[in-house]
Amino acid sequence: MSTRTTGPRRRRWPTVLLAVVAAVSTSGLVLLVAAGGPGVGHFRTPEARQAYDDAYTDAMAGLPEPTATHDVATSFGTVRAYAWVHPDDADATPVVLLPGRSAATPMWADNLPDLVEHRTVYAFDTLGDTGLSEQTVAMRDVGDAARWVDEALADLDLDRVHLVGHSQGGGLAAAVAVRHPDRLASLTLLEPVMTLGMMPLSVILTTIPVSLPFLPQSWRESALNRIGGVSDDEVDPGDPLARMIAVGSESYSSSGLPSPSVLSDAELGALPMPVYVAIASDSSLAGGEAAADKARLIPDAQVKIWPDTTHSLPMQVAPALDAELETFWSAHP
Repeated sequence: MSTRTTGPRRRRWPTVLLAVVAAVSTSGLVLLVAAGGPGVGHFRTPEARQAYDDAYTDAMAGLPEPTATHDVATSFGTVRAYAWVHPDDADATPVVLLPGRSAATPMWADNLPDLVEHRTVYAFDTLGDTGLSEQTVAMRDVGDAARWVDEALADLDLDRVHLVGHSQGGGLAAAVAVRHPDRLASLTLLEPVMTLGMMPLSVILTTIPVSLPFLPQSWRESALNRIGGVSDDEVDPGDPLARMIAVGSESYSSSGLPSPSVLSDAELGALPMPVYVAIASDSSLAGGEAAADKARLIPDAQVKIWPDTTHSLPMQVAPALDAELETFWSAHP
């Protein structure tokens, strides 16, 4: 005899969306008022670092077991990289994943089972952000961030890759494509923030309460719910990935993380590689329809607005997106 649970199904992606929006909006407010120069990302206390490491370990348990784990030295610190080497097609062009803000490698938990079934995959924790990468030298701008990615790829002997980035990772991937195009067989941008246009003003205004810790928690949660378009019943705060993002957002100083820059029409028009762009239909932080129109300036671009999705698009539509990306990569070996 089976039982049926009543009420809305509690899902992972609303909590992740809200946590990422909180991190992005907070960093945006800090950038507006900060007078100092770039710093080095760090956990605020040893206890905070331990709490994050524990949450990260729990979140990583939801991923397929990596074939190898690498700590790669770059000019700006050590990059944590994971590899899932495909046993039957190890020489095919690999996929490299760059995560969204505060999400690190565990954000790909819903996508990796599909991706590793077809090809070798690498995932980086972002230098200057939460995760297990360790920044030691300040980065001046997104050009320096693109440099550490290029150096990590070179150290891993990855001469040509399909580069994928979500959210802030999409902005980083775009910066790599502009500065190191010969290394990319293709570029995939999933809801890339501050890349195809500025974050929508409506989102910035709505997230101001999120960025002000002295306001009541209920107000801050209400603001996040409005952005995400979700109800409290849909959110599962106990999800390991959501808990990891929340702990990291609260305990990590990301002064070492450069913000993406909006690509000019000339930069978009000069991209030589095939580019896949996915934009959310709802609560897009990439710019929605306007971002999609801007992306069509890329000479070889496949642009899609995914219906009924938010900024957490990669995990919301994981099976369908993964299949579409595999088709895209296969067409551009």
